Amino acid sequence: MVARAFELRYSASMTLQGKVAVVTGATRGVGHGIASELAQHGARVFVTGRSAANDERTTGIRCDHRDDTAVAQAFEHILQECGAIDILVNNVWGGYERMMDNGAFTWPLPFWQQPLWRWDAMFAAGVRAHYHASQLAAPSMIAKGRGLIVHISSFAAEAYAGNVAYGVAKAATDKMAADMATELKGHGVTVVSLYPGLVRTEKVMEAAQWLDLSNSESPEFIGRSVVALASDADVLRHTGRVLVAAALAREYGFTDVDGKTPRPLAHGGA
Repeated sequence: MVARAFELRYSASMTLQGKVAVVTGATRGVGHGIASELAQHGARVFVTGRSAANDERTTGIRCDHRDDTAVAQAFEHILQECGAIDILVNNVWGGYERMMDNGAFTWPLPFWQQPLWRWDAMFAAGVRAHYHASQLAAPSMIAKGRGLIVHISSFAAEAYAGNVAYGVAKAATDKMAADMATELKGHGVTVVSLYPGLVRTEKVMEAAQWLDLSNSESPEFIGRSVVALASDADVLRHTGRVLVAAALAREYGFTDVDGKTPRPLAHGGA
């Protein structure tokens, strides 16, 4: 009953009616959770990705974020249909594929043994893809004098988390958010990096028996962070910052779908 009561308060206090949102790389996992929460709170949501598809709440646009022409066409379609984009969540990422390479698990290898394609994938399908999508969305936000761009990042930007390429790419994402915020603040557009904790995505749950999930988060939890930011009339105060989903839950007063409040893991978290 307590969790249900919270759900009613959360839904009533945060509405995104009339807002247009784009979530990149939202076919599954974190991106899907974000898209679902945005749609549940009234936003018209477009999701992009190589296997993106329509569902009962969102509109899917298939595109490979390494293909500049395809991405430009996707955003042109959204802008022609809706006139503007209010919320952009850059979630697409690369480098997680081919964890097994030539029979070896390569993710935790030291940098001198890492396959070079992983660095390229994390920057092409990750950092560069975020940069390009932001370029395409920003002009309509500037024209309206408001907007929100969220780059999904990671604690790997601040502490070693598996390999050098991953940490460098996430640190670049955070710096990109900070510098974009500097250029967009005068136009009323907010840009942040947002860290999830350990998220119970499909891939994570495949390895659940080896993991401590006691402080984990649902994919919808970080979506609730985005909803809270997008609903905040004073969200510009956050621009340029690195934010942690679990810390935002304490600030805005929301919980995970099971009524729990995960503990922030770093970046000022207790």
